[in-house]
Amino acid sequence: MASLSARTSLFSPSYSSPRPPRSSRRAAAAAAIVRAKAIESLEKAPAVAPKKVNFPVLVNGCTGKMGKAVAEAAVSAGLQLLPITFSSSEKSGFLQLGSTNIQIFGPSKREHVLSDIFDEYPDVVVVDYTIPDAVNDNADLYCKIGVPFVMGTTGGDRQRLYKTVQDANSYAVISPQMGKQVVAFLAAMEIMADQFPGAFAGYSLQVMESHQASKLDTSGTAKAVISCFQKLGVSFDLDQIKQIRDPRKQVEMVGVPEEHLSGHAFHMYHLTSPDETVSFEFQHNVCGRSIYAEGSIDAAIFLSKKVQSKAEKRIYDMIDVLREGNMR
Repeated sequence: MASLSARTSLFSPSYSSPRPPRSSRRAAAAAAIVRAKAIESLEKAPAVAPKKVNFPVLVNGCTGKMGKAVAEAAVSAGLQLLPITFSSSEKSGFLQLGSTNIQIFGPSKREHVLSDIFDEYPDVVVVDYTIPDAVNDNADLYCKIGVPFVMGTTGGDRQRLYKTVQDANSYAVISPQMGKQVVAFLAAMEIMADQFPGAFAGYSLQVMESHQASKLDTSGTAKAVISCFQKLGVSFDLDQIKQIRDPRKQVEMVGVPEEHLSGHAFHMYHLTSPDETVSFEFQHNVCGRSIYAEGSIDAAIFLSKKVQSKAEKRIYDMIDVLREGNMR
């Protein structure tokens, strides 16, 4: 009880403690200021500082619109864009991309140049946006040298592509679609096909896909969606796809904005029941290239982490990238 009275008296108006020397008071005040600033800085600081990702990227196909978009996305993401790209033409030259002067090498020099780059930058990741006819030859080169790559180019012999990567035990992200949101739609379609096979048996399917006139092959995304519908019981051949590449029809029939005729992807899948009393329609429209460029860079970042961690799995797709959950 006495100790409680004594403690209470410390806060009573009549209590007066001995006044410490001036030097002690100054030291105490300085210490208090330091502590206050330290507390303030801790409160302002994030709980965990975000880890900055920075590694070299070589975009093969910078001479094309998609390759340029990926190169710009790489710079925006803070990655090191290597000033090298390759061309199907032997004519060499330079390409100005923002503040970067990119040197273009022809087919006869690409193996020597890429090998030297891999020696100098062993953590480099290649992102490929070339042409369908070059897919397999490019993959052969990447695997021969051992450089990890993201294959954003559609077309080519896909079975041969996967076998090449598998036999070489190389790291790669291969996907017919690099747009993250479209990939999420594809993933949902695959889940539906796996869990409800035959659900649309007897239904007829119409497929329309519209892309810029420079896209030479049938959409890989359309092929993937059709594959899911086939598992769901729909009978459909790929040659039944209605491809639209005529700009006039794209504007008048499809509704593509004129400013995006040079870069778009409009898809429509229409299902009709056998008695034509029920119909379903799935549609996704993309204007521009940013969705694919951003997804490609996310794939490159994902692949770089897998290489650095020496992951056992070597071949990935964009669904793997989505599942990782570390996209920007």
